[in-house]
Amino acid sequence: MGLPWKLHGDGRTVSAATIVAPDERLTWPRTIGLGVQHVVAMFGATFLVPLITGFPPSTTLLFSGIGTILFLLLTGNRLPSYLGSSFAFLAPIGAATKIGGIPLALSGIIVVGALLAVVGLIVHLAGAGWIDRLMPPVVSGAIVALIGFNLAPAARDNFVAAPVVAVITLAAIVLCTVLFRGLLGRLSIVVGVVVGYVAALIGGQVDLSAVTKADWVGLPTFTAPAFDPSQMAVYLGFLPVVLALVAENVGHVKGVGQLTGRDLTPLTGRALFADGISTVLAGVGGGSATTTYGENIGVMAATRVFSTAAYWVAAIAAVLLGLSPKIGAVISTVPAGVLGGATTALYGLIGVIGIRIWVENRVDFAKPKNQLTAGIALIMGIADFTFHLGGATFGGIIIGTIAAIVVYHLMDLIGRARGTDPVTPAATEADRAATGGVPVEPRVDTAARD
Repeated sequence: MGLPWKLHGDGRTVSAATIVAPDERLTWPRTIGLGVQHVVAMFGATFLVPLITGFPPSTTLLFSGIGTILFLLLTGNRLPSYLGSSFAFLAPIGAATKIGGIPLALSGIIVVGALLAVVGLIVHLAGAGWIDRLMPPVVSGAIVALIGFNLAPAARDNFVAAPVVAVITLAAIVLCTVLFRGLLGRLSIVVGVVVGYVAALIGGQVDLSAVTKADWVGLPTFTAPAFDPSQMAVYLGFLPVVLALVAENVGHVKGVGQLTGRDLTPLTGRALFADGISTVLAGVGGGSATTTYGENIGVMAATRVFSTAAYWVAAIAAVLLGLSPKIGAVISTVPAGVLGGATTALYGLIGVIGIRIWVENRVDFAKPKNQLTAGIALIMGIADFTFHLGGATFGGIIIGTIAAIVVYHLMDLIGRARGTDPVTPAATEADRAATGGVPVEPRVDTAARD
């Protein structure tokens, strides 16, 4: 069977009036170059997750590449996407690790992946309309925002561990974002981490002994999950992540569809299923959970190349990086101060992406229903409201998520019955485009800058 891509024009140029479609490609040398750009774009966020959670970086990179290959196969090479590490899992992973270590956290990842795959099957068979009804923009935006803001204490703890290096890292991220355009500006997090790492090296805060001992080629560390039925509260703490992943994947499908001028909605179920299976696979082997990456949407928007061939190159490159223990060892040496500066920016951006969902969908905050839905959910998430029921403990993310869904639908139901809440037409795709935003995932929100 031949390769599924046809050559775009002469394979060397892309005119201002055209794009390279998902089923097209440029010449292979150019395609490989674009694939490398996608690796660089995803690398900063993808390696930060295992650093924060304590997962092996090489294992995460390996399953990131494998997950991307699986995603491309299940979507029939029609939906360009890279599956990188998901930040939405950080809070429940942190809670699970404190109780039962990484194996318990991996079992939570598998539960989320399996549920996401089930949701994907339902969407594929029944359509995605029910998702919009369950999580209108005010609800989905609140859930994404509270996940980011709930992580603020973790950023603070790393920041104060080495404040000078943290400030240097954060300053480098801010300056890179405003000083540079194109790919370099989009990689401000990576640049900031590199600058902070150099500062930490000069300050004697980096231990390179493990790097010298590591092999250049070898298998990464695999960790088996451990399911514990007595830790039901831990698994319940992972459930809100399913809603965030649904919002991310749906946003990715819509965003790429807008940029390519194609109706990719029929692929939503496949995308959700593929991401779910990829997350399950990562959890089985000890890698970080995956999700579609907005950083790579930015690369596509800048280059006008949406070829899935470039993502195959990126996926294969990630697998090769995952098979180098020395690269994983280098990543593991990033000190707390650098993480503190980087996560201060990243966690804030996760929260702001939730707010951006409100802006793009023109959520009317003159309505008490929307005010209370967002306000109650955010306070519960930011303050990390914690409730104990029997032997179970429920933290701010799950409490805030439940509150957002219950408050909105309860007020909506009563308001319609009483006639006190007239229905507002949903924002159209044109309305969202008018805000200048392309839906992206809660990480580095830079796709619309260029």
